[in-house]
Amino acid sequence: MRTRKRFGQHFLHDPTVLSRIVSAVNPQAGEHILEIGPGGGALTALLLAQISVMDAVEIDRDLTAALAVRYPEQLRLHSGDALTFDYGQLARERGAKLRVVGNLPYNISTPLLFRLLEFVPYIQDLHVMLQKEVIDRMAAAPGSEDYGRLTVMLAPHLQVEKLFEVGPGAFRPPPRVWSAVARLTVLPTPRFVVPAAFAAVVSAAFSARRKTLRNGLRALVPESAYAACDIDPGARPETLAPAQFAALAALAYAPQAVIP
Repeated sequence: MRTRKRFGQHFLHDPTVLSRIVSAVNPQAGEHILEIGPGGGALTALLLAQISVMDAVEIDRDLTAALAVRYPEQLRLHSGDALTFDYGQLARERGAKLRVVGNLPYNISTPLLFRLLEFVPYIQDLHVMLQKEVIDRMAAAPGSEDYGRLTVMLAPHLQVEKLFEVGPGAFRPPPRVWSAVARLTVLPTPRFVVPAAFAAVVSAAFSARRKTLRNGLRALVPESAYAACDIDPGARPETLAPAQFAALAALAYAPQAVIP
């Protein structure tokens, strides 16, 4: 298949990896599967062998046309950009929460995760292939090198489980990095209340991760908030648990807009 660099296309072809993904998803009759970026349909074919019908969103119109010919009845195709797709509208149309699956484009991985985060009330779980270092950040623990903004922003709503790693040879063309597959399960209720300023505080803290909290959050968090939350203002952001960021955000000044 011809690949388009602007779409960050690396088509997964390894049958063992494909089978492991399908086994991890374990699709059941009556569930509503949405595949992001089906590409040539290698994973799609295995999923459709387990369920009668599913949805897919694909930005490449040539691939969309080919898939429409291949699966005229089973695959409900949505031609468009996953970054702007309305996952909530699709869930409402299907009458149930979505199970999202995909080999996500690495060049838009973080913005796409933040986009999906907006629709957690409409999503049951996600099984995603991403660059290994992104999966490591998603699943990192406080104090570790990989712990950062992405970890903290996902923490209120998602349980992240790294499943397995995938080498470059599993793709055509092979990427320059290792990949990994993760399961993200939407929690029945958030781990903690998410204040309006949460995203702004987390973004500001990790934008200045070499600074202390006091210095990095000076424009957002009043000095009195640290004592009220029993947090050392001289600490570095990577030492705080996600709930501690929420505690500071609850006492922050007026939240600022944050662009993922």
